[in-house]
Amino acid sequence: MSIDLQQWEQRFAEYIGAMEHADDAHDIEHVKRVVHSAKAFAEAEGADMQVVIPAAWLHDCVAVAKDSPLRKKASGLAAEKAAELLQDWGYPTDKLDAIKHAIEAHSFSANIPTRSLEAQVVQDADRMDGIGAIGVVRALLVGAQMGNPLYHAEDPFCEHRPADDSASIIDHFYTKLLKLKDSFHTDAARVEASSRHAFMQRFLQQLGHEVL
Repeated sequence: MSIDLQQWEQRFAEYIGAMEHADDAHDIEHVKRVVHSAKAFAEAEGADMQVVIPAAWLHDCVAVAKDSPLRKKASGLAAEKAAELLQDWGYPTDKLDAIKHAIEAHSFSANIPTRSLEAQVVQDADRMDGIGAIGVVRALLVGAQMGNPLYHAEDPFCEHRPADDSASIIDHFYTKLLKLKDSFHTDAARVEASSRHAFMQRFLQQLGHEVL
C-alpha cells in the first residue's frame, strides 16, 4: 500500500516535539539528525523507507535517563510504544514488526543484533549522531547534566586505569564513542564514520596538548 510519508513525518515530528526528553542530547534536533542520516543511508542501500522513517522518528519515543536502571530496556520500551502509536494512528500494520525491531535494535546498550537492512540503517543513523563534532558536543551536554568533571585529573585519557563513565566526561570516549567506528553496517555510514572518528581523535589530541 502506498502511503504519504511526508504527511506521516509531520505527525511524527509533532509528537516527538511535544514530548519531554531524557536529556539535552536527546532532543528533537537529535531525532531530526538521525532521520536525515537514516534517509540518506536507506536511499543508498535500497532499504524500505516505510520502515526506516517511522523507526528513525520514534526511536526515542520513550524517555529514559542515561543513569536509569531501565536504560538497557529503553529501546524495547520505545519499540512497544511506537507500535502502539502507529497502530492507533492507522499506519500499515504489515510494517509494524519491522519497525519495532529497527527501534529495539538501534540501542548500543541493548546489544541486540540487527536482523534486517532497515534495522542496520536506523542503528547506523543513531550511532552516527554519537560521533564526530556532534558526538563531542552531546557527550559534553550529557556529562555536564550528570555532574561529571570534564576529565580525570590524574589520568585524563585512561592510559593507566580502566575507563569509567562516572569518573569523567572524557572517559565516555573510551567506554563507547571511540568503539563505534567499527560497528557500522552500511557502506555509506562507514565512510562518514571514519571521518567523524578521525575528528574525535584529533579533538582528544588537542585537548591533551592543552591540559597536560
